[in-house]
Amino acid sequence: MEPKPEQSPHHAYPDHWEADVVLRDGGTARIRPITTDDAERLVSFYEQVSDESKYYRFFAPYPRLSDRDVHRFTHHDYVDRVGLAVTIGGEFIGTVRYDRIDDRGRPASAPADEAEVAFLVQDAHQGRGVASALLEHIAAVARERGIRRFAAEVLPANNKMIKVFRDAGYTQRRSFEDGSVHLTLDLEPTEESLAVQRGREQRAEARSVQRLLAPGSVAVIGAGRTPGGVGRTVLRNLLAAGYTGRAYAVNRAFDEGLATLDGVPAHRSLGEIDEQVDLAVIAVPAHQVPEAVADCGEHGVQGLVVVSAGYAERGADGRELQRELVRQARSYGMRIIGPNAFGIINTAENVRLNASLAPESPARGRIGLFTQSGAIGIALLSGLHRRGAGLSSFISAGNRADVSGNDFLQYSFEDPDTDVALLYLESLGNPRKFTRLARRTAAVKPVVVVKGARHSGTNPPGHAVPVSRIPDATVSALMRQAGVIRVDTVTEMVDAGILLAGQPLPSGPRVAILGNSESLGLLTYDACLAEGLRPRPPIDLTTAASPQDFRDALAEALADATCDAVIVTAIPWVGEDGEAETGDGQVLAAALHTAVAGGSAKPVAVVHVEIGGLAEALAAASSTAAPRQRPTTARTAPPEAPTDREVPTDGTTDTDHTTATDREGATDRQAPTDRTTDTDRTTASAPAAPHPPAAPAAPEATPPAPEDRPRPGRIPAYPAAERAVRALAEAVKYAQWRRQAAVPGKVPELLDETIDEAGAAALIEAHLAAAPDPRGRQLGHDEARELLGRYGIDVRPTLPAPDPDAAVAAAARLGYPVALKTTAPHLRHRADLGGVRLDLTDEDALRRAYGDLTDLLGKPAELLPVVQAMAPRGVDTVVRASIDAAAGAVLSFGLAGAPSELLGDTAHRLVPVTDRDAAELIRSIRAAPVLFGWRGAAPVDTAALEELLLRLSRLVDDHPEVVSVALEPVVVAPQGLTALGATVRLAPPPARNDLGPRRLPSY
Repeated sequence: MEPKPEQSPHHAYPDHWEADVVLRDGGTARIRPITTDDAERLVSFYEQVSDESKYYRFFAPYPRLSDRDVHRFTHHDYVDRVGLAVTIGGEFIGTVRYDRIDDRGRPASAPADEAEVAFLVQDAHQGRGVASALLEHIAAVARERGIRRFAAEVLPANNKMIKVFRDAGYTQRRSFEDGSVHLTLDLEPTEESLAVQRGREQRAEARSVQRLLAPGSVAVIGAGRTPGGVGRTVLRNLLAAGYTGRAYAVNRAFDEGLATLDGVPAHRSLGEIDEQVDLAVIAVPAHQVPEAVADCGEHGVQGLVVVSAGYAERGADGRELQRELVRQARSYGMRIIGPNAFGIINTAENVRLNASLAPESPARGRIGLFTQSGAIGIALLSGLHRRGAGLSSFISAGNRADVSGNDFLQYSFEDPDTDVALLYLESLGNPRKFTRLARRTAAVKPVVVVKGARHSGTNPPGHAVPVSRIPDATVSALMRQAGVIRVDTVTEMVDAGILLAGQPLPSGPRVAILGNSESLGLLTYDACLAEGLRPRPPIDLTTAASPQDFRDALAEALADATCDAVIVTAIPWVGEDGEAETGDGQVLAAALHTAVAGGSAKPVAVVHVEIGGLAEALAAASSTAAPRQRPTTARTAPPEAPTDREVPTDGTTDTDHTTATDREGATDRQAPTDRTTDTDRTTASAPAAPHPPAAPAAPEATPPAPEDRPRPGRIPAYPAAERAVRALAEAVKYAQWRRQAAVPGKVPELLDETIDEAGAAALIEAHLAAAPDPRGRQLGHDEARELLGRYGIDVRPTLPAPDPDAAVAAAARLGYPVALKTTAPHLRHRADLGGVRLDLTDEDALRRAYGDLTDLLGKPAELLPVVQAMAPRGVDTVVRASIDAAAGAVLSFGLAGAPSELLGDTAHRLVPVTDRDAAELIRSIRAAPVLFGWRGAAPVDTAALEELLLRLSRLVDDHPEVVSVALEPVVVAPQGLTALGATVRLAPPPARNDLGPRRLPSY
């Protein structure tokens, strides 16, 4: 909405203040500046506010606004006087205004840094978090305009408004003056205010997804009269799943006399339905969707699933249609799954929602599944079904124009029916937020991710989100840092998911292997070594082993304190005549269930080869399995009355809802809420010489109480040893991450004593001011040394050597021995090309080297030679930091030369890093043994290296203008280290999309 010219004497209309937000109940609203065109909206809004709310706002009866009031509340300069409104359907539901004041409370202009603030929320929308959202946004606006404090006068009886201020997390002061409460809020964000903001964001976004997955009524718009077609298919799938709510078929082409379709009421529009519809599935051609969305918005629909295609996947015109679809839906307070979506599923007993194109609703289970691809969604649903694994929820987001993987993580974090979250992602709209949410969710339940479109450098068709340029290896490392289990294929996702959903987390990497085939046992043993596990020698029960022998061997392994997990291998028995017998798989499965039921809480997996009936028996729950009891929460609704207000749950298990249809099976072994167990072991990898010592570990988690331990039930089964071992290895690494995440790392305080943050800031400001260029500038060697020195990072000086005499003079100044090297870009750090000459002990050696260098490579003006004092011998490493606009600041480490450049052996962590992150960073590269005394060499000073990583992390975290730093090489000696080269680039900091007030993305 553009303002009139006379409205903005100081600033133009600030459209960047506009934002879509999710309110406490999961609905959406739009926040925008108030303009002169809003006079009628303001008057209409005020008329719908109760007399009590008006009294609280004006401290007196104030039945209507005068013309002068309307003019004052709609005319702002967007600097000293600002008003924001929250709108739904284009109408105001809440407003906030600030007026800059001086220290005596009178109207003022800058540099006065205090403002008086006042709110008014329509009574029908109070309790939805409107005022809290307005406070976040008006505070951000005020900080942008140089205001540092808000003052507010509130009547003592206005408890709701007092609570809004009190709960915001800002530093505040309160006093009681002249019959009112005087509040002063410092607007500088604090850890508490950020935590409050993110907590509200989590609850609101989780609620918005829950409203979509647990509607009390569903309308399928576009269901046709003739069989077939997308709409009719969705309707039939909805009814076939036994949906417990009320369903409606809507199609404007229906004959007026048509009363029902497939047994549900049929209507030409939503307006003909007597009740409010919670969820609408839109399956009409794209050009008819706007009309359908308007019909939904005008009749109070809370959310949309748009299966219609023809949007961003079709190109630029489709992208604009998609943006308009999102804008239209949000203007009515609705969230969208899609467009081009496959649909959604909720298997809760008191919902049983299948609003998708999947012909068969999956069994009930403990896995939540989110996918950005309909085809991959079909494959995952089919794979999980074949393995006997059930789902709690399923969302196929299509073009993910609105609801995304981040929203699904918000929902999964608190969903009591989900133990494992599986996500297939092709794009990350907000990587910073994703890693933050994934870390929090992974701390309580596993998150398994497959990332498609890893190497294309572009987003898939239809995904109108910013493209991140960071390499896929870096993305993978950052996911690992956040506790995400990153796998490469959907098959690996299913393999890991069924193990994590039904088994306890392993206490360590020690694996017992037992079975009736020596060869299959050896294959499993080799696979364990390849995945970094510590297998015990396989126990060969021989081909004559009976189910009783399997039971006894498994029971013994589970009771053995020297193993943390068990893999059972099984092949068909061989009869007396030498012919293979399929045997009774159900008998073997029963024997394994019996052993697990009486054993300790350790994960068990089965690798089987062509044993008839075994997979099917393992896919069925053991009759001895006890039901999983879930604590009743405020989000639980009675089965006979599902509503859009609650998350349907019940305490029953999924033990009798599924059977397997092939030889890959999974059995349901119940797991406690926290499946980590106590151990004094850390994960070990395959033997190395020597293996780097582990990073500092957190204290081990307390073991679960006996009544919380996993109960016997489903045991995952795999058709190949490699698949079972890979899934177990992921569980081992995740369990170790969980134990360490329980006690976060920290940044040592000793760094503060040697860091000059203000001095560095002054240098950065001066450098950027000296060369104002939006692309930034690269610092010279001495400039970089000075800046890095402010953070205690010493870079060995170099002196230019444009001719031999200058080289000799430089060496005399630095002291022999010295190094002579070129700094030309094409020869930098290329000792293999002869551009570096080391250990020059005197003038003669230096002059000879200078002559050889110029004879071989070119004139001094081309080579730009420099002289540098020799550093103590050690291991050459590379330390880098860079900022990606989407992902944030990333710290990287590797060995210099071929390991990092040719083999890509580089480790990455998000900034800021902790002491534990730094220790893990240098130990996570494959060449790490070189740092710890490989082949008899002396170990280097890794403590000094970790401190360097922490200092560089602090620099780029404190100063986002430092967009890239490369320290190369950093020679790490047995005592200390030396940074021989440094490049630093400064630029205006990229915009952050994870700070400021919460808002929905707008692409």
